[in-house]
Amino acid sequence: MALPQPLRVSISPPELELIASEHLIEVVPLIAMEKTAFISGAYGPLRPPNKGRIPLWMAMNLKLKKKCHIVPPDWLTIEFLQDRLSEETSESEFSRLPFRFAEIAKVILDVASDDVQNAEKVRSLLKDLREARQSKSRDGLSQIDNSELSLPNLCSMEINEIRPYFVKAMDVFTQLRGQPEAADKDAAHEDNNDA
Repeated sequence: MALPQPLRVSISPPELELIASEHLIEVVPLIAMEKTAFISGAYGPLRPPNKGRIPLWMAMNLKLKKKCHIVPPDWLTIEFLQDRLSEETSESEFSRLPFRFAEIAKVILDVASDDVQNAEKVRSLLKDLREARQSKSRDGLSQIDNSELSLPNLCSMEINEIRPYFVKAMDVFTQLRGQPEAADKDAAHEDNNDA
């Protein structure tokens, strides 16, 4: 969802992708690599053809150098996404998805689409799923009141998209709610002055 400049107070999608790049994923290494220590932790050893778990940023780096194959997560399949899409369109609640599914899927499909079975169909399902969830978000925002907003199972990208609207709406609600109290105080003050 493109936002006007004044509402861009949230984290940008590339920043969310950077945060998601710490997520551990499975890879099939094409080279042997000893255990390597980084600030975020130690990963490895990697021995072909055994699978290993490493951060997404490291998997992207190795994939771009043609030193591994990325094993797509279980939820990045046509069957899983079709099930979630049917849930989104038939139920009022958001379906359960990994918190950073949009960012992880984008990175994997950008860097390792050859490792994802039927990548174009997966992209299409992700787009349809995103549109269905955005529609539910908009419906949820239309039911906003001044005390809470309940949209369980939202993912990080979706929260980030609605945050500016939600914050602005809550500011307006707070101002509207505060105005009658101020008017009551002014009326009471005038009654005291008349007496």
